[in-house]
Amino acid sequence: MAERVIPITDLRQHAPSLLAGAAVPAPSGLLSDALGRPLRDLRISVTDRCNFRCSYCMPKQVFDKHYEFLPHAELLSFEEITRLTRVFVAHGVQKIRLTGGEPLLRRHLEALIAMLAEIRTPTGAALDLTLTTNGSLLARKAQALKDAGLQRVTVSLDGLDDAVFKRMNDVDFPVADVLAGIEAARAVGLGPIKVNMVVKRGTNDDQILPMARHFRGSGVTLRFIEYMDVGATNGWRMDEVMPSAAVLARLREEFVLTPLSPSVTGETAERWGYADENGQPQGEIGLISSVTQAFCGDCNRARLSTEGKLYTCLFAHRGHDLRGLLRPGADSAGQALTISDEQLQDAIARLWGGRADRYSQLRATNALPLPDGERRVEMHYIGG
Repeated sequence: MAERVIPITDLRQHAPSLLAGAAVPAPSGLLSDALGRPLRDLRISVTDRCNFRCSYCMPKQVFDKHYEFLPHAELLSFEEITRLTRVFVAHGVQKIRLTGGEPLLRRHLEALIAMLAEIRTPTGAALDLTLTTNGSLLARKAQALKDAGLQRVTVSLDGLDDAVFKRMNDVDFPVADVLAGIEAARAVGLGPIKVNMVVKRGTNDDQILPMARHFRGSGVTLRFIEYMDVGATNGWRMDEVMPSAAVLARLREEFVLTPLSPSVTGETAERWGYADENGQPQGEIGLISSVTQAFCGDCNRARLSTEGKLYTCLFAHRGHDLRGLLRPGADSAGQALTISDEQLQDAIARLWGGRADRYSQLRATNALPLPDGERRVEMHYIGG
């Protein structure tokens, strides 16, 4: 039977105007959603392109040579991203993560990082400025990223065995080049570094222990992520999910692990430390139970897509068009329209203030109907 190709053009429809509604109070840095969760973390996708074709994110049968990615003119410019970031920071955002696609494919990304590095919170603090990458271009770009003001990187790596890793990335990319990128990032001070491994049962679960051995004592935090039901193109099946509890059991066959407290509010990973002979932690691993455990309770993350739609949940099916506010066109007399930062602040405050997303909590009850003809957003489109 031929594989079914699922188009995702519906994700690019413009959302309704966000300017309607009564004005809200000026930003105080204390904006909370309908469930009392603050806005602290903004993930910005800078490109919808990637040079890998991982089956759990951008399967080759969908994202082939004929697939039409967004034209450059539809992407948010660096100036637009910086303007929106300032508005989000006024509402309480403290951490910015640049994602994709593969963010290092965006030309002159260092210029954007330098612009974002100048932004300060209302208390005068610098932002926590991070980036997630597949590591393919990291060795050649690490120094420039650090010089521009990037603080940390997270690298996606799904195995150490070359055959397994190449099967996962589906473009024959070697493990050695990703490891070289991680070492280059460490050498220039882009740390602490995290490495994310998506675990698919029957595909790369035999890499759990080799990965743990490799990164133990290296200063790199290795995180195991359950294969997620994001979007509609990755052919997700529950029987390919290896629960975090099973990952932990396998790790404990070889290592003594001790539980660690969350490092920050809204932490997605359950933290464990490798214990030495005295029971003291020597490095750590993380377990992200994106399927088997609800993790919405203190979620404080918003996501900005490549062409400027705001998504308030990783599993959302519809975004809110902020680019339409940044580029409002002209009035009936041909005069250019402008939108003030105050109007942007109002729009974002209303969106976040009305947010009630709790996908992972509802998943367990099967109370997840979607509007007719709509699907959840794809991960490559808004970052993980």
